[in-house]
Amino acid sequence: MKATIIASEAPTAPRDHGVSFAEAVTVWARIAALSFGGPAGQIAVMHRILVEEKRWIGEERFLHALNYCMLLPGPEAQQLAAYIGWLLHKTKGGLVAGALFVLPGFLAILALSYIYVLFGHAPVIEGLFFGLKAAVLAVVVQAVVRVGSRTLRNNVMRGIAAAAFVAIFFLGAPFPMIVLLAALAGYLGGRAGISAFKAGGGHGPSKGEIVQDRDTALGEGLPEHARPNLGWSLKISALLLFLWLAPVALLFALAGPGNVFSHIAGFFSQMAVVTFGGAYAVLAYVGQQAVGTYHWVTPGEMLDGLGLAETTPGPLIMVTQFVGFLAAFRDASGLPPLVAATLGATLTTWVTFLPCYLWIFAGAPFVERLRGNRALSAALGAITAAVVGVILNLAVWFAIHTLFGRVQPVRLGFAAFELPVLASLNLPALILAGGAAVAVFGYKAGMFPILFASAALGAAYVLFV
Repeated sequence: MKATIIASEAPTAPRDHGVSFAEAVTVWARIAALSFGGPAGQIAVMHRILVEEKRWIGEERFLHALNYCMLLPGPEAQQLAAYIGWLLHKTKGGLVAGALFVLPGFLAILALSYIYVLFGHAPVIEGLFFGLKAAVLAVVVQAVVRVGSRTLRNNVMRGIAAAAFVAIFFLGAPFPMIVLLAALAGYLGGRAGISAFKAGGGHGPSKGEIVQDRDTALGEGLPEHARPNLGWSLKISALLLFLWLAPVALLFALAGPGNVFSHIAGFFSQMAVVTFGGAYAVLAYVGQQAVGTYHWVTPGEMLDGLGLAETTPGPLIMVTQFVGFLAAFRDASGLPPLVAATLGATLTTWVTFLPCYLWIFAGAPFVERLRGNRALSAALGAITAAVVGVILNLAVWFAIHTLFGRVQPVRLGFAAFELPVLASLNLPALILAGGAAVAVFGYKAGMFPILFASAALGAAYVLFV
């Protein structure tokens, strides 16, 4: 993508884009089936198909929609799909595009979760996940480097990242507080005109021809349904809030606040509101709570879940579905464990992704008012810088629990953290993780070959060594 986009002529009146709803459903299903590799890869797939191949939407409008989605909590790629689907075919288009983006991953991870709890102790399955853990560690380290190189442009941003790492790793600060403080610092810095807070970076589409909005099916004009309508926004917001929070309230009322399903509904609903910065940042928060507070999963199982999410289509945040599955499987509340686990996975997915529609449908008609807002852009930049520190914490946490068999708690004043017991170093895990790192950074190998090779080597080690 070129560094600048030439401004198009004055917007014309909206026109019929000629894209049938049936054709759109087929294309959204195709995008969903190809949506591997994290948000950058998923956004690139959408750009290639919707902008370059189909020419349904132009470069400028695509990037504007993406910038708005990056301001929101939740998975920006899924929200971008819902946004563009809404632009093309109103509310039903947004609902279908967003749902299809999630559905293949939901079904795949659900099936793999059954295999995990039923056959996870079989040597070959243990070996596969042993190898996946090592590869996932390299992938997370790559995410730190990738996001950091794009975001930490000056010492102020590096300081925000370092402060975020210290706060979450050494002080156990909650992720929502880190996000809010970073956003406040960025907003105030942007309002003050401090150059260090000028926004930049973000996920961008692939390089190539710039497709002008006027040359696409949607054109330059704003569709009639996309014009700001406060009445419609309030109605759709009320409906979505009811669909999201009514089941949560019902669970608390009928099952009580101590029930596992109430915990799942409450925790992941809270997560849906504060999960800025992408899946890797969210995983640090989920790991902190699911492992340390609720004891739903072990650190190793968190790594297994991320391995599943990396190898299936859809947003990486689908790892939360795996957490909800295991939580309900182990505390079935009188239900058959697999039935409870299925309900737990479904409930987790519902309260994680339904709020995404609320942010899109309520805010999208007013998104033009955010365009070029320096203070909001600066807040986003500061949040992204803090996210680098949070992802670094995740990488360190994963490394400790992947490469060492035992950890010991350390307390120094207000600080409380874990350090590995050096004598418990797992040499085979270190060799696999080192090999994956060399493949990632030295040979620029793709994610799938690395994950496949590491899983195969892990299985071979467990079976034959």
